[in-house]
Amino acid sequence: MMVRVIGAGLAGCEAALYLAKAGVEVELYEQRPQHFSPAHKTAAFAELVCSNSLKADRLDSASGLLKAEMELMGSEILPAARAHRVAAGGALAVDRDAFSAEVTRRVESCPGITVIRRQVDQVPRDGYVIVATGPLTEGALAADITALTGQDSLSFYDAAAPIITADSIDHSRVFAASRYGRGDADYLNCPFNKEEYEAFYAALVSAQRAPLKEFEEEGFAVYEGCMPVEVMARRGEDTLRFGPMRPVGLRDPATGHRPWANVQLRRENAEGTLYNLVGFQTNLKFGEQKRVFGMIPGLAEAEFVRYGVMHRNSFLNSPEVLNITLNLKAHPRIYFAGQITGTEGYMESAAGGLLAARFLLQALKGEQPRVPPADTMCGALLRHVSTPAKDFQPMGANMGVLPPLEQPERDKRLRYQKLAERALASFRTVL
Repeated sequence: MMVRVIGAGLAGCEAALYLAKAGVEVELYEQRPQHFSPAHKTAAFAELVCSNSLKADRLDSASGLLKAEMELMGSEILPAARAHRVAAGGALAVDRDAFSAEVTRRVESCPGITVIRRQVDQVPRDGYVIVATGPLTEGALAADITALTGQDSLSFYDAAAPIITADSIDHSRVFAASRYGRGDADYLNCPFNKEEYEAFYAALVSAQRAPLKEFEEEGFAVYEGCMPVEVMARRGEDTLRFGPMRPVGLRDPATGHRPWANVQLRRENAEGTLYNLVGFQTNLKFGEQKRVFGMIPGLAEAEFVRYGVMHRNSFLNSPEVLNITLNLKAHPRIYFAGQITGTEGYMESAAGGLLAARFLLQALKGEQPRVPPADTMCGALLRHVSTPAKDFQPMGANMGVLPPLEQPERDKRLRYQKLAERALASFRTVL
């Protein structure tokens, strides 16, 4: 039996590798370099667009729990990420070029996977298929998916943060530290006093944004998890100080006090020659980004190797069209995986690829699907994308989606640890 996987992003690569290791012949279709989406820049598989962080790696965090569940399923993405991680405190961040090259090597050298680099305009109706084309699915294929599902896709905006060179940072104005002393001072911190912050805020909210062209249609929504910093700022003068510029858990060695506000810079590559502005996804014009972000302490002479950009993401109205096993209700041999299903985040996307491949393999074997229980992170995300909702929106892993403990625990860190331990024990029952 041969399975076709459309899309070589995180979800598609996980799905293809899982099935091939199980002895299934796979054809993996990828449109690049023949055709590029508005956000992708390379022909490598599993290209990371928005950020190089795969989020927290601690078990007592939602993202850490999701990673642990993926490792139980035999993830190939996680070993590739760990092989090319860069320092980022408690987070798993990667050198994105080296990571993508590693995933590409694993896929192209895997027996049983045939890579076909061409654009797919229609989802095959015969045989088993996994559609993992991501949130930037467009053109003829998007139209065919709409025809296939009988539902209009929903859309939201997504934005990426700028990247600057390490050499252009004024290191006399910044200090290295992780919040609350976690990690090995992996972040560079740009501390603001009150006057500096007020000037920066005024410049940010009045700065010119880039035109959105086709994205200016009414009805599009900005997704909360990747909101442009200038949009967030317009919610109020202190919004950023309680968001991406929060100073909690930090002490400026130059003053001995907590800054009024703070911008963190995270390594973009293993060599530490590039840094990205954490939480600073933006759609400002490039010249405005240089002007306004140059007001951040230490970044007056910052050299931008990539300015922030904004693009549209699309996703299915999954609760209407998908089963909990990620296959279409109307076409059970067609599965969807990744962010196109309405999950948000790199690891959530990869986990979706693993889950879709597992369910498909069980179907090939004539077995009943083994759905992860609701008290696991994978199980909770599957229920999110398959449970009817009045206003379905993308969601990433978070501890709030898990059922509460039988014995309440007031300490948040301990409560999360117990939720994670319960989830892993429960997950093992379906493996």
